[in-house]
Amino acid sequence: MAYVDMLKTFVRVYELGSMSAAARDLRVSAAVSSSRISDLEKSLGVRLFNRTTRSLRATAHGELFYKGAIKILDTIREVEGGIAEITAQPKGTLFISAPLALGKKLVAPLIPAFKAEYPDINVRLRLSDRKVDIAQEGLDAAFVLGPLPDSDLRVRAIHDFERVLVASPGYVEKHGMPRDGDAIISDKHKCLLLRYPGATEFYWNLVVNGEIRQFHPEGSLESDDGDVLTAWALADCGIASKTRYDVAAELDAGKLIEVATATPQTQQPFSCLYPHKRLQDPKVKLFIDHVIKGIRSEIDRAAALTSSGKI
Repeated sequence: MAYVDMLKTFVRVYELGSMSAAARDLRVSAAVSSSRISDLEKSLGVRLFNRTTRSLRATAHGELFYKGAIKILDTIREVEGGIAEITAQPKGTLFISAPLALGKKLVAPLIPAFKAEYPDINVRLRLSDRKVDIAQEGLDAAFVLGPLPDSDLRVRAIHDFERVLVASPGYVEKHGMPRDGDAIISDKHKCLLLRYPGATEFYWNLVVNGEIRQFHPEGSLESDDGDVLTAWALADCGIASKTRYDVAAELDAGKLIEVATATPQTQQPFSCLYPHKRLQDPKVKLFIDHVIKGIRSEIDRAAALTSSGKI
């Protein structure tokens, strides 16, 4: 399997543009990563990367070899997956990502049962509210909240979450209750914004007279963690945009209240994305099916507990 390890290392170095980043991703030392690339170059008799102290770029040979290496590794996965399916003993490692809050509440709790049923499958779950690049990060599947860009990825729709604008009673008592999005802007309400590279949630899509309008709220508090925004809203710091599911308990307890209800937010889809070819790997399908079934059951349970019956 030494040659396969060389190919895997080469692919991750190519995709991440860094020998050390690839080593961390593969959980090997930088020296091992560098040695594998050197051995591969010696085997092929060509240089695959041009290296300097500050950069690493694929050569023309490297660009060509990457396309072939991807095909080889995909073929290996397909064959291994087929064998695992026949023997009913799926094994290997899954690389999964999910948004921070929903990942903690909906995805992570379902993994222990999956692991118990399939003990030979390892799961590496990455939680972040930033946008992920499935190919660049070597993910098998990504759970995504929000509109999806056009791509060649497969999509499994899970649920359309209602979004709400919320604030604490203390904030509303001090600053007033905004009737709609225009009031939020004109009265200069303090807004709590989710910010990270590539974020789009610094504007809010609100329904005004049956049409969707973009509003650009302002505020002095921003974070790349949605849970932090909830904590700030509870602390009377301003208005936050949240999924109803995420703050259902706080709404029912009266710790948060809905604002600007005359211009509700648009619904936000929650989906699972995965590469087309990986569908042939049984463990990926097993995991996606398991998690989606569990998420839908949890959403139904949570909705039944709310006073509105909506999530």
